[in-house]
Amino acid sequence: MKIPISKWAYDDRPREKFMDKGATAVSTTELLAILIANGTKKQSAIDIAIEMYNCSSRNLAQLSKFSIKDLMRIPGIGKAKAVTIAASLELGRRRNTAMIPDKPKITNSQDAKDLLEPLLLDKIYEVFCILLLNRANCVIHSEIISNGGITSTVADPRIILKKAIEFGATGLILAHNHPSGNPTPSVADKELTKKVKDAAKLFDIYLFDHLIVAERGSYSFADAGIL
Repeated sequence: MKIPISKWAYDDRPREKFMDKGATAVSTTELLAILIANGTKKQSAIDIAIEMYNCSSRNLAQLSKFSIKDLMRIPGIGKAKAVTIAASLELGRRRNTAMIPDKPKITNSQDAKDLLEPLLLDKIYEVFCILLLNRANCVIHSEIISNGGITSTVADPRIILKKAIEFGATGLILAHNHPSGNPTPSVADKELTKKVKDAAKLFDIYLFDHLIVAERGSYSFADAGIL
């Protein structure tokens, strides 16, 4: 039988360490153990946290992709604990999104990546979104246009242009993720980019970029010189 954390030396208990020494003194597995709260007869909360972290290849971005059912497959994790952990990871994702300033200015592909990566990286399915810009290249609107499957999503150029016209945009950035982890554009990605670029020209709207976000990096059509 494992010794419960409540019987550990005071300085070794994750919750007490967090309170007395601050968040930076606590390891990732200890943070997970705080969320798990209590263990089982055979495992302490730390043991369960270590197993959970190992199941995600010791990668919080990967853990963020786990569904409630995925988390519940880990011994010692029931529905309540799974929901608590998933909710905490979602809060972290929303915190990143909340840090986006009002009407940020886009001067290069990195500016757009900084805005979009927190929104797209952890998705297990493809998500297609747009950034609409004014004449000063400031973002006036962002929107998810479509959600797809594991391997692809469908974005309709007519819907994209309708949104751009509706908000009076003069510039446009397309973006989607590749859950496979490989940011290389597909033939369909290239065809869609050309269709949107050609259609946008008719309304004096400039397509600045099409970004593909993935775990193994990102791809910018503008940086690649193929826009």
